[in-house]
Amino acid sequence: MKTLFNDNWKFAKTPAGSADDEWSFEFSPVHIPHDWLIYNTENLYESSYGRYIKTYDFGKVKDKSFRIYFEGVYMNSTVFVNRQKAFDWKYGYSSFEADITPFLRDGENEIAVLVRHDAPNSRWYSGAGIFRNIWLYETGKEYLKTDGVYFSAVKNESKWECTISAEVENPEDCVLEISLSGKNVSYCAEIPAEAFAEHRFTLKNVGSEDIWDMASPNLMNLSVSLKKSGKELDRTEQRVGLRTIEYTTDKGFFLNGRNIKINGVCLHHDLGCLGAAVNKSALRRQLGTMKEMGANSVRTSHNMPAKELMELCDEMGILVNSEAYDMWERPKTEFDNARFFDDWYEKDVASWVRRDRNHPSLIMWSVGNEIYDTHVSPRGKEVAEMLHNAVRKHDFRKNAPTTIGSNYMPWEGAQNCAQVVDLAGYNYGEGLYSEHHEKYPHWKIYGSETCIL
Repeated sequence: MKTLFNDNWKFAKTPAGSADDEWSFEFSPVHIPHDWLIYNTENLYESSYGRYIKTYDFGKVKDKSFRIYFEGVYMNSTVFVNRQKAFDWKYGYSSFEADITPFLRDGENEIAVLVRHDAPNSRWYSGAGIFRNIWLYETGKEYLKTDGVYFSAVKNESKWECTISAEVENPEDCVLEISLSGKNVSYCAEIPAEAFAEHRFTLKNVGSEDIWDMASPNLMNLSVSLKKSGKELDRTEQRVGLRTIEYTTDKGFFLNGRNIKINGVCLHHDLGCLGAAVNKSALRRQLGTMKEMGANSVRTSHNMPAKELMELCDEMGILVNSEAYDMWERPKTEFDNARFFDDWYEKDVASWVRRDRNHPSLIMWSVGNEIYDTHVSPRGKEVAEMLHNAVRKHDFRKNAPTTIGSNYMPWEGAQNCAQVVDLAGYNYGEGLYSEHHEKYPHWKIYGSETCIL
C-alpha cells in the first residue's frame, strides 16, 4: 500500500553546522512540500539546516516492510527513526527510498529528517528542505520494488512489440498479473513472479487514438499486481505510451516517423516567487505558457525534474530532455554536489532513470551541462562513459538516448566526451555545426542551449 506521507510534520530551522543529535529546538507545523529559503527574500542563499519531525502510528510491524520514499530533499539529508540514524542521501534532486523497517516498534514512532543547506551550492536558486512529496510504502515481506516496473515498446511494421519487466522482493510462490489498457487496447496476462520477471507480447491493430504524440498525447494504463494464493499483496499503477523516436545524422529528429523540429526551453526547477516547493498547478501554468510561446520541449536545466513535471509533459504532449547534473567531480560552487559525486553517482543515476524511464515524453537523458571535467580533466571522457553506462544499466532497452550539453565543444576534451554518449549537445555552438558534421559524420548534433536570431 502506498500512502501520501506529507501531513503532520513539524519544522525547525537551525544554524548551519549544528550537530546531528541536537533536536531540542522549537518546532512549528509545516506543509510539505516545503522550501524554507523562500520565506526570507533578503537572504535566499543562506547557510542553514532544517529539521523535520513527525510521529506516526505504524500499528503492528511484525512481518511487514515499511519504506519511506522522498521525491526530493535539498540537500545532504539524513533520516532518523526514533532518534536512530536510518539513512543518508546527498543529492538534492534525486529521489530516494529509506527502508525503516529495522528501526520500528509497534505503535507510534518518531520519524525525523535533517537537511543541511550549506551555501553556495548552486549557480541558481535551489531552495532548501523537503521540497517534493513523501510517500509511505507498507507491505508484507513480498512486494514490488519501487520503480522496478519497466515498460518499453518497439514498432515492427504494423505491430508493437512490448516488454514489461518487474522486480520483486521475496517472489517465492507468487504470480504477477499484468494489465495494459488504452482507448482501443486491452491486454492481460499472468506470469510467475521472479526477482526479475520479464514478459513480452505483441499488440496488433493499434490505431492512432492509442499512440502518444505531441498533438494527441494518448496514454495507456499499466497495472502490475503481485499475488499469492489468490490474495493481492502489492500493486503499482502508472501511465505509459506507445511512441517511436529516432535521431538521424542528416535529417534530425523523428517522432512516430514524422520529422520534428525541437523548439525547446531550458527550464529551472523553481517556480519563481513561489520557490522550489513543487506545485502541480503552478507547473501546469508554467508549461502552458511555454507552449503558448511556441515551445514543444523542455530541458530540465540542470537537474532531475519533479515527478509532476514528467507527468504533465506526458499529458500535455511536451518532449523532455531530462538532465542530471551541472557538475561532476570538479565543483562550480564550494558546497555543490561535486563533494559527493564519486561515491554517489551510481545511486543517483539509478534513482533518476528507474523513476522516469517509462514516460513517453522522455526523449533524452542528459548526463551533464557545461561540465568543467570535459574540458580540463584527464578523467572527463572516462566519467562521461561511466555515466552513459550507468544510464544504460537501468534503461537497457533504450527508451531514450544519452546526451550531454556542452559549451566546450570547440576543444578536444569535450569532443572526446561526445564520442561516448549517443547525442552531441552544443551550448551556444551553432557556428560549429557544419564543421563538426563534416569532421564527425556519425554524430547526431543538436543545440542543447542556444539562441539563433
